[in-house]
Amino acid sequence: MKKIILLILLPLTYVSCDNSKKITLTKLEGSPPYLNAKISTASITLGNENEYSFSFDVSDYELGAQTINNVESQLANSGKGQHIHFIVNNGPYSAHYINKFKKKLNNENNVILAFLSRSYHESVKNPNAFILTQIGENKIDLNNEFLFYSRPKGTYKGKDTEKLLLDFYLVNTTISPGGNKVKATINNTEFIITEWAPYYLQGLPKGEIKIKLELINSEGKLVDSPFNPSERTVILE
Repeated sequence: MKKIILLILLPLTYVSCDNSKKITLTKLEGSPPYLNAKISTASITLGNENEYSFSFDVSDYELGAQTINNVESQLANSGKGQHIHFIVNNGPYSAHYINKFKKKLNNENNVILAFLSRSYHESVKNPNAFILTQIGENKIDLNNEFLFYSRPKGTYKGKDTEKLLLDFYLVNTTISPGGNKVKATINNTEFIITEWAPYYLQGLPKGEIKIKLELINSEGKLVDSPFNPSERTVILE
């Protein structure tokens, strides 16, 4: 049976009205905003065996640098620094620390989201910090409302298991108390998110953690859009 948490928004934190619940979801504060950071496509070229070369122009943002603030010590952080999250068809992202790289894609349609990421994997959420494009056949309408999954991802060990970043990317949609929302189900605990922001999870048990993100409308129904919902499993050791 699912545990449903009734959320009230207090400063910085979503909390449960039931104090027995262990899993909490809290808004992450303190990241530099990078309001002028920008990424744009310089070129995409096809090589041999469906291998594509991607080149991006990045400005007002330093790839490979550590994001300096009071957040990085609390979350899993990449020692390689700031990077690009590269997502194909809402699958797990690949991280790229330089602006040129190669990727193999299939012959069918590939919806590609690339966005700037801080060193601790929090996305930069400004209108110029992402690219949405597609390559291949059977193209879809990129004017659809999209929710792309980003974090958490993979396996967490030691201190990194204490706080997990929950982050997603919205395109062509917004969320609010009276409009669309994101429903996050963590194992059997549900949270309703009404602000596009980074969050962190605490109180998670060791082992498999199942995460489901759904873009829902004002009536609580699933929005009919590609890649909705998103589901992942991460491991805490």
